[in-house]
Amino acid sequence: MEHETPARLLAPLFASLDTLPGVGPARRALFARAIGGERVVDLLFHLPQGHLDRSARVAIRDLRPGTLATVAAEIIRHERPETPRQPWRITIGDGTGFADLVYFAQRLASFQRPAFSQRSGPAALAPGSRVLVSGKVESFQGRPCLPHPDHCLPEARAALLPGIEPVWPLTAGLMAWHVRKAMAAALARLPALPEWHDPALMKREAWPGFAAALAALQAPASMPGPAPRRRLAYDELLAGRIAIALVRARLRTRPGRSLAGDGRLRARALAAFGHAPTQSQRQALAEIDADLAAPHRMLRLLQGDVGSGKTLVAALAMLAAVEAGTQAALMAPTELLARQHHATLTHLCPVPVALLTGAVKPAERRRILAGLAEGEIPLAVGTHALFQERVRFRDLALAVVDEQHRFGVHQRLLLGAKGAATDVLVMTATPIPRTLLLTQWGEVAVSRLTEKPAGRQRVRTTLHSLAALAEVTAAIERALAAGASIYWVCPLLAESEAGDLAAAEARFAVLRARFGAGVGLAHGRQDPAARAASLEDFAAGRSRILVATTVVEVGVDVPQASVMVIEQAERFGLAQLHQLRGRVGRGTAQSFCLLLHGDGLTEAARQRLTLLRDTDDGFVIADEDFRLRGGGDLLGTRQSGLPGFRLADPVADADLLHLAHRDAAALLARDATLTTARGRAVRVLLALFEQGAAARTLLAG
Repeated sequence: MEHETPARLLAPLFASLDTLPGVGPARRALFARAIGGERVVDLLFHLPQGHLDRSARVAIRDLRPGTLATVAAEIIRHERPETPRQPWRITIGDGTGFADLVYFAQRLASFQRPAFSQRSGPAALAPGSRVLVSGKVESFQGRPCLPHPDHCLPEARAALLPGIEPVWPLTAGLMAWHVRKAMAAALARLPALPEWHDPALMKREAWPGFAAALAALQAPASMPGPAPRRRLAYDELLAGRIAIALVRARLRTRPGRSLAGDGRLRARALAAFGHAPTQSQRQALAEIDADLAAPHRMLRLLQGDVGSGKTLVAALAMLAAVEAGTQAALMAPTELLARQHHATLTHLCPVPVALLTGAVKPAERRRILAGLAEGEIPLAVGTHALFQERVRFRDLALAVVDEQHRFGVHQRLLLGAKGAATDVLVMTATPIPRTLLLTQWGEVAVSRLTEKPAGRQRVRTTLHSLAALAEVTAAIERALAAGASIYWVCPLLAESEAGDLAAAEARFAVLRARFGAGVGLAHGRQDPAARAASLEDFAAGRSRILVATTVVEVGVDVPQASVMVIEQAERFGLAQLHQLRGRVGRGTAQSFCLLLHGDGLTEAARQRLTLLRDTDDGFVIADEDFRLRGGGDLLGTRQSGLPGFRLADPVADADLLHLAHRDAAALLARDATLTTARGRAVRVLLALFEQGAAARTLLAG
């Protein structure tokens, strides 16, 4: 194993789920929906929400309503339903009393597999047979009952009943026993992995090994304490922390160069802009200029709340590079956002600006590639297409990465590697919480845009129950009559499994029936050309209501849009709601954001929506969102508004975040190339959490 590469060692974990017994194509799709992936490792990292203790046996006379109980008893008799609306009742007894098992017809399809077949249902429980039953106890007419018990199997097969049962998040059609069977096979595939943590830390925290920690949570023999989960959380945190530290170390060791412009192009851009920059824009630009002029490489994070003017700062920074005789490029995560940036830069910049995306025609692509290689095109805007191997710059000196959280570290490095000594400016419209700035970005230089450009009005935000949908629709009708354009955002494309979420297509049909052809639709499952056409129609005013999913979260700039309706707002994260609200308020008219919520809001949900109603300070919102939810994926591309984790809770595990920061620094100070015994084990850790690509690029020198 010592000479085995991390990729080969971990190959069993990155195999497809359908290599596990009982996981065919249909079930693999269900697993993928529930666990967010289709690999064995995705299943292993699908941690339970909790555990149920079914190990103790309870006498029927001691059953209490509202409790979870496991009972060994005899089947006494059946009361078969006379109509489909009546339940099937089975009386059981154990010598201390009697209880009823209750089954309703609409739920018989889930009946007790694999102990009994679905077809036989309750009839498989013959009177006189001994069974083991486990489920939640209720009371009916003074007698205990177990409606649709979680488990009911012959007493002779008691070993099939899990004593401690993990409670995994599931999806319709996926049963806990499906997961339990697949999980057992996945755990059996775990290879013998080297220990990547410091032995003193393991002893101090009393942490189990990696495989033992997974088994303690996914197939426990006893109720797991906090140690297994914290150990796995630390695995994830340390992998991310080391990968980021490697990025910084590489950037510090690679020489930069001094860039200084004469201001002539900037002056023309500011004249085209037509407004004086805000104080924070001037401050951010001064900080960027100082970095560009320094002889070392720049790595600066530009944070700007929605509508704070990041694009102007980026454009002026890129023009400084052009004034110095070099080139600059801006990479955006979507073609829509790239086109928006291209339009803005073309308006502002008095030099050629190329747009390079996957949709560019071959002839135009050849022209652009030649212009970049020869230096005739000084500025480029694009998507992932920018860092393809065929793209060559004559002298790329500044790389700007917008919505940086949607690109992995490896992707950002590929763009930076297009030049001999490229400075990197990363931007985000999602304000990063102070906790993450300290623990994740550390010494990376940060500039913040804290003001809104002149003329921007605060968006008025209001909360409404879905029960008031008729009043909201009437208000929309008045806004249309006044000339407004309106976004209507829904959380899902299709009806949810519970049937309680509004779908974009269903809402589109309702609004189209009322308001006619002026209603458009945009969602992620559309053909890209159809989606682009819908967005273009809305931007051009050919449609006045755009029903959409979160595809409009970034990159859509429609100044005449002044109303944002967000349906089932409690289903979104605060940061995402703030981003969506930022799609309006871009013109001079007063804008509105209507947050529609379901009945029975939890207190936490009400607090979150109230906070959004009462403040438009993205940094306050980001801190609260981080405290309540965590977020997405800093080093990868998975994103839900803020950097977050699969195994770690960045709030509950804040102490581990700080510990990982110190541990990574100490490890790399002793072993910068990860060649010691622990360093080689850490390479396995990086590969396990899919930071290996970035690490390989960095360690290659």
